[in-house]
Amino acid sequence: MTVLTTHNLGKHYGAQDVFEGLTLSVNQGDRIALVGPNGEGKTTLLRILAGLEQPSAGAVHTAKGLKLGYLEQHPSLISTGGTLWELALSAFAELRQQEAALHDLAATLAAETHETRHQQLLEQYGEAEARFEHAGGYTYEQTAEQVLAGLAFKREDFGMPLTKLSGGQQSRAHLAHLLLKRPDLLLLDEPTNHLDLASVEWLENYLKSWPGAIIAVSHDRYFLDEVATRVWEMLFGKIEGYRGNYSHYVQQRQERFERRQKEYQAQQEFIAKEEEFIRRNLAGQRTREAQGRRTRLERLDRLDRPSEHKTLKLSLQTTLRSGDLVLATHNLVVGYADGPPLFTCPDLEIRRGQRIALLGPNGAGKTTFIKTILGQVKPKTGAIRFGAGVEIGYFAQTQASLKLDATILDEILSVQNLPIGEARNYLGRFLFSGDDVFKPIGALSGGERSRVALAKLTLTGSNFLILDEPTNHLDIPSQENLERVLNDFGGTILLVSHDRYFVDALATHTWALEPDSKSVTVIEGGYSDYLTEREAQKSAANNATNGSAPKSTSQTSREQSKAEKRANEKKARQIAEIESVIAATEAHLAELARQLEAASQAQDIAQLQQLGQDYQTTEAKLEELLNQWTELEAA
Repeated sequence: MTVLTTHNLGKHYGAQDVFEGLTLSVNQGDRIALVGPNGEGKTTLLRILAGLEQPSAGAVHTAKGLKLGYLEQHPSLISTGGTLWELALSAFAELRQQEAALHDLAATLAAETHETRHQQLLEQYGEAEARFEHAGGYTYEQTAEQVLAGLAFKREDFGMPLTKLSGGQQSRAHLAHLLLKRPDLLLLDEPTNHLDLASVEWLENYLKSWPGAIIAVSHDRYFLDEVATRVWEMLFGKIEGYRGNYSHYVQQRQERFERRQKEYQAQQEFIAKEEEFIRRNLAGQRTREAQGRRTRLERLDRLDRPSEHKTLKLSLQTTLRSGDLVLATHNLVVGYADGPPLFTCPDLEIRRGQRIALLGPNGAGKTTFIKTILGQVKPKTGAIRFGAGVEIGYFAQTQASLKLDATILDEILSVQNLPIGEARNYLGRFLFSGDDVFKPIGALSGGERSRVALAKLTLTGSNFLILDEPTNHLDIPSQENLERVLNDFGGTILLVSHDRYFVDALATHTWALEPDSKSVTVIEGGYSDYLTEREAQKSAANNATNGSAPKSTSQTSREQSKAEKRANEKKARQIAEIESVIAATEAHLAELARQLEAASQAQDIAQLQQLGQDYQTTEAKLEELLNQWTELEAA
């Protein structure tokens, strides 16, 4: 069932067009990822769909009685009275009215002495109670507790006044209230902001079973892989649709771009040949043929050159070679002098060329560990030593090293005294052009400040990069570019990131901070390997609790992980192959449609019949391929 459609939707601010001609459809059960570079209008589109802004053109149509919920990227602060628990329960206002009515009916029933009237009230109570139970009346408080706990609220937080919550807590409170209301269409703008890894994983599992439709804007590619079943890419004021999750979209987008590039080049070659023929023969013996070709060329539906959005042009290089040992810890305990220990380290080593990901929930001590390595916080006990020739380059999560009153150009020149023209050209690679370079740091957005910090880091030539949430505020194309550059970096990397896709793409090893045991677990590989190890540990703990020996050794666990990885790779290859065939079949179907239109205009009956049969056969083949794709996706 279709829950929302748009027709020729457009939005402009003055002379600036944000988007135009958007005709979209959302069906019940759709989980749509809305992706695209920053500034393309994703948030604007969500606000229009939510009814908070009016389109400049076109219209939005919703199913009758549709309940719609919208999570803003930066929710307004909760200034009303009440507690977190009261906010959660307010999502069940209708249920609580039924509950109050049941209580009143029970009291009336208890006081009624007339037998006939008592029997009528009893039947009425039974029907009302059945409706109440079916609507979740006896479990709604438990549901509220589960959602709040899933979003990292502790039971002692439930009674906290809303006005006392931090900005991140208020954002999570908004999300909890929205999930508990269970709207038919859920619009989410960066829902994983302010969530730690455990909460993001919980949210993913919760949304997978969401009965309604979802449209989500997120820079978290792993989240989009787990949740999305369709992707809308917003680029150059238009939206293109893709099947599957984020990884499927990336592959389909590349295949689509390459196909369009070939079609454009083929048409350009055809046009060049035709124009050459016309030029040579327009005044010769083949004048009539040349005139005919010119007429057909004038009527030709010309393809636009496929366009790609500008992205960062990073290049991280180091000419400094460190020793084989980059960093080592000994008997290290991390924490502040006036506070309890955050965790105890085993004796750890980082070797040249390794890329270490530091994972852990918020508050586990990741940033404190980084500051301890940098010498900004003294260890409570133990020591850290660096190997020979190590030069550290540090990317801070808050970009605290940037001076708010300095310009972008000033910050770059503070690292390396480049000629002004060369410095401006260099900043152009980070998407700062023209007079942008004279903007003060204090006037920049979070994403722009991140780009300045990356530009400074690139100039240092360091061989040991310490990166604290480097993908924060970067759009997905910039994240992908940063991944490629760091993969090619010849030095050593220690990174803190909530971006699991980024960690999986880069990390050779993972250090997981465990707040319960206040220790560090070392795992070979990235986030997926960390998950496998975590599940193996849970399984072993459950077996030990049940009094039986663990099912497998760590070696068997690794073998199982490899087997699962091989199976997933095989499935991905099968999906990629069938998607490639689907794309080719769709292109063939479009070509048949063009040929049918031409045959119809020429009134060529025989050709129309043949093409009609070919079109039906190809359409049936496409339907079969789509069914196969759906079965593979569900497997």
